[in-house]
Amino acid sequence: MATAQFSGETSGSGAWVRQSNRFTDRITADGSSGRPVAPGRYRLVVSLACPWAHRSVIVRRLLGLEDAISLGVVDPLRDERGWRFTLDPEGRDPVTGLEFLSEAYLATDPEFRGRYTVPAIIDVESGQVVTNDYPQITLDLSTEWAELHRPDAPQLYPEHLRAEIDEVNAAVYADVNNGVYRCGFATSQQAYEEAFEALFARLDALSDRLSRQRYLVGEHITEADVRLFTTLVRFDAVYHGHFKCNRHKLTEMPVLWAYARDLFQTPGFGETVDFDHIKRHYYGTHGQINPTGIVPAGPDLSGWSTPHGREALPGTPFGR
Repeated sequence: MATAQFSGETSGSGAWVRQSNRFTDRITADGSSGRPVAPGRYRLVVSLACPWAHRSVIVRRLLGLEDAISLGVVDPLRDERGWRFTLDPEGRDPVTGLEFLSEAYLATDPEFRGRYTVPAIIDVESGQVVTNDYPQITLDLSTEWAELHRPDAPQLYPEHLRAEIDEVNAAVYADVNNGVYRCGFATSQQAYEEAFEALFARLDALSDRLSRQRYLVGEHITEADVRLFTTLVRFDAVYHGHFKCNRHKLTEMPVLWAYARDLFQTPGFGETVDFDHIKRHYYGTHGQINPTGIVPAGPDLSGWSTPHGREALPGTPFGR
């Protein structure tokens, strides 16, 4: 079984604290950051298991940026050296030549001692990490990369809704996206229960909100929906059991289950989900949570393709 690497640490109270992002350079349309948007210059490295990386895969697909920024996928299992390119021929990323993502991190900062996290955008020519700042990566794909979007690309971060999207994202991050990890990696009963209560209180509030509207903000899919989806799609497969988030399964929360299916069945979402990678990563790399390394055979995934009924609510996936 692979050695676990968590992108964070446990505090004295037993609460889990996520590692901050080390590389935060911006890729900008005008090049003022020193990193201009340019097709073919950068490579987006992801794990299909990772919800933080999954966001960027979805946004890249929705905006039609596949030809502008290439995609590298690491093995869902990692060892003490971190994420590996063992899915590629000869165990090397075909574009950068990397065997391990850590090589790019250390080429950028030889003194780096943190976790080698995904997503990471790598400058192909230098082999160095431009950014691993996952929340900013998707926002920049929507804004700074606009000239390279496909003609009918959706507005995932429209200016008139940004304040509301940011507010929703902050609450979802604290209690849901990061909240499931705070449950799973807690080392004290109190820290676990606090995270558990905050998680399900927020899910209840989101259920109430989504009972009246098809999407989280406005009448179309936005960045807020992408960020919530990547946690919901992993909920029953890993978070409910593996991370002890077990008040209810997603399939037992009618509004959120219908909402998640609606997004899953929308082009750009479901085809980016790899349940095999998701389960093998979580159950195979968290040795102190699952020491046997056994990967569950379930859950039944057939429900993801069933009718959701959300089209009766106001709104359409991508507007015009």
